Amino acid sequence: MGTAKRELKIFSGTAHPAFARRICSELGIELATAKHFRFSDGEIGLSIEESVRGADVFVVQPTCNPVNENLVELLIMIDALRRASAYRINVVIPYFGYARQDRKTKPRDPISAKLMANLLAGTGADRVISADLHAGQIQGFFDIPVDHLTGMPLLGSYFRDAIVQSSQTCGSLVVVSPDVGGVVRARKFAGILKADLAIVDKRRSHEVANLCEVMDIIGDVSGKTAVLVDDIIDTAGTICNAAALIKERGAVQVFACATHGVLSGPALDRLEQSKIDQVVLTDTIPLPESKKSDKIIQLSIAPLFAEAILRVHSDRSVSSLFD
Repeated sequence: MGTAKRELKIFSGTAHPAFARRICSELGIELATAKHFRFSDGEIGLSIEESVRGADVFVVQPTCNPVNENLVELLIMIDALRRASAYRINVVIPYFGYARQDRKTKPRDPISAKLMANLLAGTGADRVISADLHAGQIQGFFDIPVDHLTGMPLLGSYFRDAIVQSSQTCGSLVVVSPDVGGVVRARKFAGILKADLAIVDKRRSHEVANLCEVMDIIGDVSGKTAVLVDDIIDTAGTICNAAALIKERGAVQVFACATHGVLSGPALDRLEQSKIDQVVLTDTIPLPESKKSDKIIQLSIAPLFAEAILRVHSDRSVSSLFD
């Protein structure tokens, strides 16, 4: 029996159940039932409430804040499903936490992204589906297949339709990478929008996490509408510093976009007070009421994940989604 004929079941952890429900809505199926609870000492408890024997199971759980809670819950779900004789356990991690710890930047640093990959595979996951990993080579950290999706076409479509073709745009368009490491991503994004490319050259402090110092801009932004593109907006220091510099250099408008809106610590205040006119994110991470702002627009990437799940389930190509 091939996997296409096996029952498709989608479970959700507690990190982002709304995202799992959106996927199920796209696929026209019900979300499978699991009971999540906590013991009095804080231990995570789980009960799978329906049979998964022989089923092709997908577990939806971004490892966002609280990162460690969500990660352990995901591992426990994988273990429960494996012991319940699921045919295949596909882990859908829209946002993969610890991805930024993908190399040693100084002696005696951990490579935590590799550790997380080992934990997932070792617990019993058969496949990972994720979006915009911080570095593409993280796919190689896993000893199981990884389907790497991207939110860039979704974000590009938004700007092409809502910005480029509307009266909101002042001057020609330029896509800006907030750092040298994001140039490949920004170049692809510029290709989608048929826009010019500029790069913010910055120096990052390794002594203090999440702290960076913007230095200069490579490229011309004067008189143009700038779109800053990144994979993650965390404390928003990088993107806000870049926006201020772009404005100083004569940009008429500044927009920002990213696949993952972590928005931790002072991020919301920084974005509210920044020179950025609008921030566009996808819904890989839930956006609670406390983090909502008139400046922030959230697009749903759930339809892309739903299509990827359907293709994995029926043994069809996922990469052709982006052809």
